[in-house]
Amino acid sequence: MEMTHVRNATAVLRVGGKTVLVDPMLGARGSRDGVPNSKGGTERNPLVDLVVPLADLLSPDVVVVTHTHSDHWDAAAAALLPRGVPVLVQHAADAGAVAKEGFTDVRVLDEPVTVDGTVFTRTGGRHGSEEAMEAIGEELGQVMGVVVSHPGEPVVYFAGDTVLTDDVPAALERHDPDIVVLNTGEGWIGSVGPLIMGARDVVEVHRLAPRARIVAVHLEALNHCPVTRAEVRSLVAAHGIADRVLVPEDGEVLAF
Repeated sequence: MEMTHVRNATAVLRVGGKTVLVDPMLGARGSRDGVPNSKGGTERNPLVDLVVPLADLLSPDVVVVTHTHSDHWDAAAAALLPRGVPVLVQHAADAGAVAKEGFTDVRVLDEPVTVDGTVFTRTGGRHGSEEAMEAIGEELGQVMGVVVSHPGEPVVYFAGDTVLTDDVPAALERHDPDIVVLNTGEGWIGSVGPLIMGARDVVEVHRLAPRARIVAVHLEALNHCPVTRAEVRSLVAAHGIADRVLVPEDGEVLAF
């Protein structure tokens, strides 16, 4: 199995001989407005260009969209991906938004979905702390994570845009994943946050699932996500778990 970390939460997973594209944000650097952040920054997003050639991302066998915020499903993805590719989403509202763009095979993960022998199972999550949900919960909306499994291959759990709620240990216990992909940039809108996990949550997830390899992503691509790769690497090294945590650069290919 190989996983290419593309940028932010965008990944390409090679599993069962097929290509799964997760949370495609394919637009050019600075192609949309930034988010008002705690430091008053006004940088446009994404902060960085794609390193992986765009053409290499446009022929997936399956697309997984954990939610339709523009850093997980942007206008470029909606315009460029093939209309007939299976797109797996969390609920009817997201299915409608994707189908409106002309996609003809949109499937809601109410139950596990199997595509070419690979099983995709929805997991829960909450897109922000209790304080964030109280302040801007309507804007943050619902999110999901996804477990990807195929006979004879490692089980991969993409936790998605969630803080460390009870949904995460529940998914770890139920699915016993070999690989856990965590979105760890924190995310703040003004003074409201965090919206997703941060560096300390990587340490806690390792405690909950010490057998798993953790992949920390959603870093250094958006102006409102302050956590850096260096911060994650420093913290996991200080806790003696650097050998269990991968913090890939954009375009890096991980083999499992």
